Amino acid sequence: MADEPVNDTSTPSDLFDLTGRVAVVTGGSRGLGREMVMAFAERGADVVIASRKLDACEQLATEVTRATGRRAVPVAYHAGNWDDSQHLADLVYNEFGKVDILVNNAGMSPLYTTVDSITEELYDKVLDVNLKGPFRLSALVGTRMVDSGAGGSIIFVSSIASHRPSPQELVYGAAKAGLNNLTYGLARTLGPTVRVNCIVPGPFLTDISKAWDLEAFEQRAATAFALGRGGEPSEIVGAALYLASDASSYTTGALIDIDGGPR
Repeated sequence: MADEPVNDTSTPSDLFDLTGRVAVVTGGSRGLGREMVMAFAERGADVVIASRKLDACEQLATEVTRATGRRAVPVAYHAGNWDDSQHLADLVYNEFGKVDILVNNAGMSPLYTTVDSITEELYDKVLDVNLKGPFRLSALVGTRMVDSGAGGSIIFVSSIASHRPSPQELVYGAAKAGLNNLTYGLARTLGPTVRVNCIVPGPFLTDISKAWDLEAFEQRAATAFALGRGGEPSEIVGAALYLASDASSYTTGALIDIDGGPR
């Protein structure tokens, strides 16, 4: 079972093996979510790719199956819609009968000009997608993980803005800080059967970074981060595999910063 104590004779490859497991990744069609989907499938898991854009999920599902031979199910899912969480949970359990790994990766951080220009609509949308949806989906899936007795791993994807928000990330940072809080709270609520942990990324050079002034970012990163650069999307995989697998069998309620070491 996913969360039984790890035998001392296990090899490193055994610890990270996901064969026979089912992983659900929201926001899974691109960016960090895509990297996690591919990594889980490459290590033997069947995957559910959930995102607002079904066509993107379908395209990645085809790619996953072609490359790994694993089953990949695309699902249209809007994290800000309370009922979508019920639909996603029901669909996955109908298809597979279980969930071993749930990654709440879907998120959004709309631009605004000044703090007083933030509208109620923007505020509510950011809280809905980044906090309400992950809470509802984790409550539904986590309860079933507990009831099954098989356990599982729930992973939130927060942001370094939850610790140190820039002036352009105030609502987003507040929502992600809520995920940090949920990590600890749900770890206590769903334990000892289910583990709940959180990845806290800094700036990663995903497709979203195409909208940045990359030259200005690189100049700032050279002095703002101990590693002197932004993260490559593939650099999220190590933490994701650790938290999803038996390698983290004694880790719960943890926040793992992956941010290049801000100075």
